[in-house]
Order: sequence, then structure tokens, then C-alpha cells
Amino acid sequence: MRRLMVLWILASIALTGRAEEVLRIKLEIKDGVLLPQRLEVPAGKSFTLEVRNTGRIPAEFECKPLKKEKVIVAGATALLTFTATSAGEYKFVDEFHENVPAGQGLIVAK
Repeated sequence: MRRLMVLWILASIALTGRAEEVLRIKLEIKDGVLLPQRLEVPAGKSFTLEVRNTGRIPAEFECKPLKKEKVIVAGATALLTFTATSAGEYKFVDEFHENVPAGQGLIVAK
């Protein structure tokens, strides 16, 4: 009986309200080059940034305004979750190549 009640509760939750899916944005870093360099996200919504380092050297994603940074070894992928972001523009870089234009990017929340 107890098991039946648990199943009923789980089914009710599944039917009444699904959790909102989090937007996933992809970013590739290849030997100091960010692809794409401009990422557009909806303001006020959480999102996950999937950062793939397809290069031969390590990369470090860093976005100081949004307080995120992560070293990603060559061939690896990292997931960074951002909570609801206010409208605006937020610079990010591959910190190992931040002085190179191709190593700089912008998150635009609108």
C-alpha cells in the first residue's frame, strides 16, 4: 500500500508540473580561439555553458563579472551553470590567451 502511494505521488508530480529545462549553450576553445565569441542568452533565466577544449593545450574559461572560472585540459569538456543573469553584457576570456582578440568573448543577456 505504501509503495502504491509513493508511485501515485510521483505520477502526480510528473503530470502537474515538469521542471523547467535549463538552456544549454555550447562554447569551443581551440588553442586560444573562442568559438563563438558572442553568446546570447535570455535575461533572467539560468543556463548551462558547455565548454569544450578541442585544442592541444589547456584553456581557462574566466568570466569575472559572473564569478565563473574553470581550467579545462586539452580534449575535455566542462559544464558551468549560471543562475538567472540580469540583462547586460559580460566579458569572458580564455585566461591563458586573454591578450589575444580571438581569446576574448562576450555573453549578452537580453
